[in-house]
Amino acid sequence: MIRLPFLRHRAALLLAGALALPAHAADHPSVKRPFNLPPAADLHYQVKAKQSGMTLYGTALLQWRPAANLYRVNVEMHAMLAGKIFTASSDGIVDGYGLAPLAFVEKRFRKSPTSVTFNRSAGTLQLSTNSASMPLTGGEQDRTSITWQLIANARAAPKAFTTGSTWQYFVAGQRDAGTWTFKVGATEKIRTPLGKVTALRVARLLPPGSEDQQLDIWLAPALDWYPVKLRFTESDGNYIEQSIERIDKK
Repeated sequence: MIRLPFLRHRAALLLAGALALPAHAADHPSVKRPFNLPPAADLHYQVKAKQSGMTLYGTALLQWRPAANLYRVNVEMHAMLAGKIFTASSDGIVDGYGLAPLAFVEKRFRKSPTSVTFNRSAGTLQLSTNSASMPLTGGEQDRTSITWQLIANARAAPKAFTTGSTWQYFVAGQRDAGTWTFKVGATEKIRTPLGKVTALRVARLLPPGSEDQQLDIWLAPALDWYPVKLRFTESDGNYIEQSIERIDKK
């Protein structure tokens, strides 16, 4: 049996029970910012991962589809020998905040799917792994849509999306929901299978003692701000890294 714990998102709270969602409601940011969605595209990545000292390689396909007042993001990841190891999809509408997910589904290697339902008409958010629900106040994201909300905000206000600036969003995952803070880092020239790319690094800031997953995103302004590199790092040092190989605009 092939075990891939580097793909697990760790809960931000160790005791994530039925009361986890309401506990986060007090720090729920609901901020309207200018946004500009990037063009539809298929993003092809090469994948490198490290788990317990072993290096694994694979590929990933990310499909970004904005259409009128709707959007869809679909992700598939494959690893050599293991086949399909991860899928995720985020479907929703576009409102005054930007992306407004309606449904998020995630499927991990040899695990049952998990989901988040954003009931916009009822104004509630519900996790499939948690019996509690919480109110929606606007601007909420899921773990897949958040990257594209960041991109949309950066495209609309590049002069504000500068080194040292911080951006907060409310993000729901498979087990919990809470405020994520991103800090914009320096502009870097990175090597990718597509070639050298100038990109702005954006990092999720984890609270002290958190065992949640670290997320680093490299956005390329010259390439419509698409994510040309993503790195997901677990607290035990395991990681998965995606580097852009090809961009097919649709």
